[in-house]
Amino acid sequence: MTNLSIIGSGNMGTAIAGVARKGGHDVQVLGRADQDQALTGDVVVLAVPYPSVADIVAQRREELAGKVVVDLTNPLDFETFDSLVVPADSSAAAEIAAALPDSRVVKAFNTNFAATLASGEVGGRPTTVIVAGDDTDAKAVVRDVVTSGGLVALDAGDLRRARELEAIGFLQIKLAASEQVPWTGGFAVQS
Repeated sequence: MTNLSIIGSGNMGTAIAGVARKGGHDVQVLGRADQDQALTGDVVVLAVPYPSVADIVAQRREELAGKVVVDLTNPLDFETFDSLVVPADSSAAAEIAAALPDSRVVKAFNTNFAATLASGEVGGRPTTVIVAGDDTDAKAVVRDVVTSGGLVALDAGDLRRARELEAIGFLQIKLAASEQVPWTGGFAVQS
């Protein structure tokens, strides 16, 4: 059993908490009013929009040391929804890893919509969560949370693959925002 702290009580935080609880894991969910509470989890999920991450990392840097930190952000330009705001050779996850050198950063959940995490399926197939990170053990912990909650987890490799995952997340959000795909849909990985 894994203890998770989820920073963010919106749709994604709630959906990930549901997956984790279904798998028998302990979950702490912190909303805006709870930001002064200590983190109880060994795994901390940053279920907040990308612009909020820098403040959270700065405030909780010491507390996040030694923990698995899961980044699910897609670093979009939220004014235009037309580009990513990180350099083309980087990612939000890489920025977080640089800011938290004593944490084990894993990219996951950013290619999923909350509805597909909550329902456990995309187009009649099990929801697939793609995971990337440099620490094999940290990725295994995150994959276990995903699979014990009834979803499929795929390992995309090391953390530099976060760049491609963020591009997929961006494309999916762009298609949903322009009403070409529903927010209850998304990409499904068939193996």
